[in-house]
Amino acid sequence: MKRFALLFTIMVTFACTAAHAQFTQSELVSEWQRAKNYTKAYLDAMPADGYSFKPTPEIRSFAQQMLHLADGNYFMVSTAAGIASPMDEKSVEKEVSPTKEATIKAVLDSYDFVINTLKIMTPAQLQQSVSLEGHTVTRFGGFGKAFEHQTHHRGQTTIYLRLKGVTPPGEMLF
Repeated sequence: MKRFALLFTIMVTFACTAAHAQFTQSELVSEWQRAKNYTKAYLDAMPADGYSFKPTPEIRSFAQQMLHLADGNYFMVSTAAGIASPMDEKSVEKEVSPTKEATIKAVLDSYDFVINTLKIMTPAQLQQSVSLEGHTVTRFGGFGKAFEHQTHHRGQTTIYLRLKGVTPPGEMLF
Protein backbone atom coordinates (compact mmCIF):
# COMPACT_ATOMS: atom_id res chain seq x y z
CA MET A 1 0.00 0.00 0.00
CA LYS A 2 2.83 2.41 0.83
CA ARG A 3 4.45 1.63 -2.51
CA PHE A 4 1.17 2.38 -4.33
CA ALA A 5 0.76 5.64 -2.40
CA LEU A 6 4.29 6.73 -3.31
CA LEU A 7 3.80 5.81 -6.97
CA PHE A 8 0.43 7.57 -7.05
CA THR A 9 1.94 10.72 -5.47
CA ILE A 10 4.76 10.77 -8.00
CA MET A 11 2.33 10.33 -10.89
CA VAL A 12 0.01 13.08 -9.65
CA THR A 13 2.93 15.43 -9.06
CA PHE A 14 4.22 14.80 -12.57
CA ALA A 15 0.76 15.21 -14.07
CA CYS A 16 0.13 18.47 -12.22
CA THR A 17 3.56 19.85 -13.10
CA ALA A 18 3.17 18.97 -16.76
CA ALA A 19 -0.52 19.88 -17.07
CA HIS A 20 0.05 23.43 -18.29
CA ALA A 21 2.47 22.31 -20.97
CA GLN A 22 0.17 19.51 -22.13
CA PHE A 23 -3.26 21.13 -22.28
CA THR A 24 -4.54 23.64 -24.77
CA GLN A 25 -7.47 25.85 -23.86
CA SER A 26 -9.84 23.56 -25.76
CA GLU A 27 -8.47 20.49 -24.01
CA LEU A 28 -8.82 22.15 -20.61
CA VAL A 29 -12.48 22.92 -21.41
CA SER A 30 -12.91 19.19 -22.17
CA GLU A 31 -11.21 18.25 -18.90
CA TRP A 32 -13.54 20.52 -16.94
CA GLN A 33 -16.54 18.99 -18.71
CA ARG A 34 -15.25 15.53 -17.80
CA ALA A 35 -14.74 16.65 -14.19
CA LYS A 36 -18.30 17.99 -14.11
CA ASN A 37 -19.65 14.64 -15.31
CA TYR A 38 -17.47 12.75 -12.82
CA THR A 39 -18.62 14.95 -9.94
CA LYS A 40 -22.25 14.54 -11.01
CA ALA A 41 -21.78 10.76 -10.82
CA TYR A 42 -20.63 11.20 -7.19
CA LEU A 43 -23.56 13.50 -6.43
CA ASP A 44 -26.00 11.04 -7.99
CA ALA A 45 -24.46 8.06 -6.17
CA MET A 46 -25.06 9.45 -2.67
CA PRO A 47 -28.60 8.76 -1.44
CA ALA A 48 -30.54 11.87 -0.40
CA ASP A 49 -30.28 10.93 3.28
CA GLY A 50 -26.49 10.79 2.95
CA TYR A 51 -26.07 14.44 2.07
CA SER A 52 -26.02 15.39 5.76
CA PHE A 53 -23.65 12.52 6.63
CA LYS A 54 -20.39 13.39 8.40
CA PRO A 55 -17.81 10.62 8.95
CA THR A 56 -16.81 12.44 12.15
CA PRO A 57 -18.55 15.36 13.89
CA GLU A 58 -15.77 17.89 13.26
CA ILE A 59 -15.63 17.64 9.45
CA ARG A 60 -17.93 18.75 6.66
CA SER A 61 -20.95 16.75 5.62
CA PHE A 62 -21.07 15.27 2.11
CA ALA A 63 -23.19 18.24 0.94
CA GLN A 64 -20.84 20.73 2.60
CA GLN A 65 -17.81 19.12 0.88
CA MET A 66 -19.49 19.42 -2.50
CA LEU A 67 -20.70 22.96 -1.85
CA HIS A 68 -17.19 23.90 -0.73
CA LEU A 69 -15.94 22.48 -4.03
CA ALA A 70 -18.39 24.85 -5.78
CA ASP A 71 -17.14 27.80 -3.70
CA GLY A 72 -13.61 27.00 -4.85
CA ASN A 73 -14.72 26.85 -8.47
CA TYR A 74 -16.30 30.30 -8.24
CA PHE A 75 -13.56 31.93 -6.19
CA MET A 76 -10.51 30.58 -7.98
CA VAL A 77 -11.89 30.97 -11.49
CA SER A 78 -13.31 34.46 -10.97
CA THR A 79 -9.94 35.48 -9.50
CA ALA A 80 -7.98 33.79 -12.29
CA ALA A 81 -10.18 35.30 -14.99
CA GLY A 82 -10.34 38.73 -13.38
CA ILE A 83 -14.13 38.82 -13.41
CA ALA A 84 -16.81 39.07 -10.75
CA SER A 85 -18.18 35.84 -9.38
CA PRO A 86 -21.90 35.29 -9.91
CA MET A 87 -22.02 34.44 -6.22
CA ASP A 88 -21.16 38.10 -5.50
CA GLU A 89 -18.89 37.13 -2.60
CA LYS A 90 -21.52 34.85 -1.06
CA SER A 91 -20.58 31.35 0.03
CA VAL A 92 -22.31 28.50 -1.78
CA GLU A 93 -21.61 26.32 1.25
CA LYS A 94 -23.41 28.79 3.53
CA GLU A 95 -26.17 29.96 1.17
CA VAL A 96 -27.40 26.73 -0.48
CA SER A 97 -29.64 24.24 1.27
CA PRO A 98 -27.67 21.00 1.77
CA THR A 99 -30.37 18.87 0.14
CA LYS A 100 -29.50 16.53 -2.71
CA GLU A 101 -31.40 18.55 -5.31
CA ALA A 102 -30.08 21.96 -4.25
CA THR A 103 -26.52 20.70 -3.86
CA ILE A 104 -26.48 19.06 -7.30
CA LYS A 105 -27.80 22.23 -8.95
CA ALA A 106 -25.35 24.51 -7.15
CA VAL A 107 -22.34 22.32 -7.86
CA LEU A 108 -23.18 21.83 -11.54
CA ASP A 109 -23.84 25.56 -11.92
CA SER A 110 -20.32 26.21 -10.59
CA TYR A 111 -18.87 23.91 -13.25
CA ASP A 112 -20.89 25.71 -15.93
CA PHE A 113 -19.42 29.00 -14.70
CA VAL A 114 -15.88 27.61 -14.98
CA ILE A 115 -16.43 26.10 -18.42
CA ASN A 116 -18.17 29.18 -19.84
CA THR A 117 -15.53 31.51 -18.39
CA LEU A 118 -12.68 29.43 -19.79
CA LYS A 119 -14.31 29.43 -23.23
CA ILE A 120 -14.45 33.24 -23.43
CA MET A 121 -10.84 33.82 -22.37
CA THR A 122 -8.41 34.68 -25.14
CA PRO A 123 -5.02 32.95 -25.35
CA ALA A 124 -3.36 36.28 -24.53
CA GLN A 125 -5.53 36.71 -21.43
CA LEU A 126 -4.73 33.18 -20.25
CA GLN A 127 -1.00 33.99 -20.30
CA GLN A 128 -1.38 37.08 -18.11
CA SER A 129 -0.22 36.85 -14.51
CA VAL A 130 -2.58 37.19 -11.57
CA SER A 131 -2.31 36.80 -7.81
CA LEU A 132 -4.15 33.78 -6.46
CA GLU A 133 -4.00 33.05 -2.74
CA GLY A 134 -0.83 35.13 -2.47
CA HIS A 135 0.94 33.40 -5.36
CA THR A 136 1.59 34.72 -8.84
CA VAL A 137 0.28 32.38 -11.53
CA THR A 138 -0.90 32.75 -15.09
CA ARG A 139 -4.65 32.88 -15.57
CA PHE A 140 -4.33 29.48 -17.24
CA GLY A 141 -2.49 28.23 -14.16
CA GLY A 142 -5.31 29.57 -11.97
CA PHE A 143 -7.78 27.38 -13.85
CA GLY A 144 -5.38 24.49 -13.18
CA LYS A 145 -5.31 25.23 -9.44
CA ALA A 146 -9.11 25.33 -9.42
CA PHE A 147 -9.12 21.97 -11.19
CA GLU A 148 -6.81 20.52 -8.56
CA HIS A 149 -9.05 21.88 -5.77
CA GLN A 150 -12.23 20.31 -7.15
CA THR A 151 -10.45 17.00 -7.71
CA HIS A 152 -9.19 17.02 -4.13
CA HIS A 153 -12.62 17.59 -2.59
CA ARG A 154 -14.44 15.18 -4.88
CA GLY A 155 -11.84 12.56 -3.95
CA GLN A 156 -12.44 13.18 -0.25
CA THR A 157 -16.08 12.21 -0.69
CA THR A 158 -15.12 8.69 -1.77
CA ILE A 159 -14.90 7.67 1.87
CA TYR A 160 -18.29 9.25 2.59
CA LEU A 161 -19.87 7.03 -0.08
CA ARG A 162 -18.09 3.91 1.17
CA LEU A 163 -19.11 4.56 4.77
CA LYS A 164 -22.72 4.82 3.59
CA GLY A 165 -22.38 1.46 1.80
CA VAL A 166 -22.27 3.00 -1.67
CA THR A 167 -19.71 1.97 -4.27
CA PRO A 168 -18.15 5.17 -5.64
CA PRO A 169 -18.30 5.81 -9.39
CA GLY A 170 -15.52 4.22 -11.39
CA GLU A 171 -12.61 6.36 -12.43
CA MET A 172 -13.34 8.59 -15.42
CA LEU A 173 -9.95 9.47 -16.85
CA PHE A 174 -11.27 9.91 -20.40
